[in-house]
Amino acid sequence: MKILVVGSGGREHALVWKISQSPLVEKIYAAPGNPGIGKLAECLPIAVNEIKELKDFALKEKIDLTVVGPEMPLVGGIVDEFRKAGLKIFGPTKAAAELEGSKVFTRELLKRYGIPSPSFKVVASLDEALHYLAKVSMPIVIKADGLAAGKGVIICEHKDIAQDTVTRIMKDKIFGESGSKVVIEEFLVGKEVSVLSLTDGKTIAVLEPAQDYKRLMDDNKGPNTGGMGAYSPVKFVTAKMMDKIVGEIIVPTIHAMHSSNRPYQGVLYAGLMVSPAGIKVLEYNVRFGDPETQPLMMRLKSDLVPILMAVVEQKLDKIKPIEWYSESAICVVMSSKGYPISPKTGDEIKFSDLANNKNLQVFHAGTSLKDGKVVTAGGRVLGVTARAQDFSQARQKAYDAIKQIAFDGAFYRTDIAKPQ
Repeated sequence: MKILVVGSGGREHALVWKISQSPLVEKIYAAPGNPGIGKLAECLPIAVNEIKELKDFALKEKIDLTVVGPEMPLVGGIVDEFRKAGLKIFGPTKAAAELEGSKVFTRELLKRYGIPSPSFKVVASLDEALHYLAKVSMPIVIKADGLAAGKGVIICEHKDIAQDTVTRIMKDKIFGESGSKVVIEEFLVGKEVSVLSLTDGKTIAVLEPAQDYKRLMDDNKGPNTGGMGAYSPVKFVTAKMMDKIVGEIIVPTIHAMHSSNRPYQGVLYAGLMVSPAGIKVLEYNVRFGDPETQPLMMRLKSDLVPILMAVVEQKLDKIKPIEWYSESAICVVMSSKGYPISPKTGDEIKFSDLANNKNLQVFHAGTSLKDGKVVTAGGRVLGVTARAQDFSQARQKAYDAIKQIAFDGAFYRTDIAKPQ
C-alpha cells in the first residue's frame, strides 16, 4: 500500500511511525512532514490547506489511503474532495467536522440531544457578552467559536479578566473570524480525560483513555496551550466508567450526528471532565489528539493500517479487537521560548547520544531543516515519548532523554504523569 499522511506535527510523526511498522505498507508520503517524519516517509512541499494539490498528488501516485492529521483541512472539506475523486481518505466530512469547527454547533447539538455538557450561553456581539458577564459568577470559561489552534479556550477567574478576554476576542479579533461568536460556559471542577473512538458511522472502537496537560506550567498554571504532555493508561478511568462514557456520550453523539444528516466517520476525540456532577463533554475534536496520539501509538499493539482502512471502508465490525501493550507511556513536550504567545524559532536542536527505539521516541513537532541542521520551527518543538513497565520508569526514561536534547530557551513541564 501507498499511504499519504497530511500534517507536520508530533501527532503526524507518531502516526507515520506506527504506520511504517505495518507489513502492508510499501511507501509513505507526508505533506508537508518534518525532519523527523522525513526519516520514515517522503516529505512533500504541499501545505495542509492546499486541498486540490493534495488530491492531485494522491490521484497521480495512486495513493491507497490518505490519513489527515490536523483539523484545518478536515474543516475545509478535504474528505469531500477526495471522496468525489474516488480516493480513500480517513476523516470526517466537512459537515461532520463542524463538531470541532464550531463550538456553538457542538454545544447546541449536545443540548438538543441531552448529552451531558456544561451549561452555556452563545453571544454574537461584544455588548451581549459584557451584559451576560455582568450577571454570572466566576470563574467562567470563554471559547472562541471557530478554530484557534488549541488556544481559543480561556479560563477566567475574575470579571475584569473575562471582560478583557471577550473584548480581545470579539473586538480586537485575536483569533480572527473564529471569534465572531463566543461561547461562555460553566467552569467545571474535576479530572480531565481524553477518550478517542474510531467509528465508521455504524460501529465504534474505543481506544485506551489518555490524559493531557493543557496548561503551560507545572501544577496546571499559566495559559492554555495545544498540550504540554500526555500519558496513557489513565488509572482513575475504570471499566465501569468507560461503559458509561461510551453509552451516555460517545454512542449518543454518533447517533446525533447521523440524525442531523452529518454521518460521522473517522476518529472522534472527546475531551471529558469527570466531575462531582457526572461526566461531561468539555470539547470534541475531529482528529487524533496532540499530544495524546504519541503515547497511544506507543501503546498500540495492533497494526494501525487495517483499522484505519476498516473505518474508511465501513468494515470496522469485521476487524479483530484492538490490542494494547499493558505498559505505561508518557509524552513530554519540549516547547520553544515564548510559547504559546510568540515562540522563538530558528535555533539549532542538538541531540546527544540519543537512540530512538520501540520504547523511546523523540517525535518532531515544530522542526525544520536549515543548512542541513534541525532547527526549531514552532511553539511545540518535540514530544519525547517513552514506554515502560510503570509510570515511574516511563517518566525516568522520558526525562533522562530530555537531558540529552538542547536548544535555546527549551521549556517543558516536569510533572507529566507525576503521582497526584
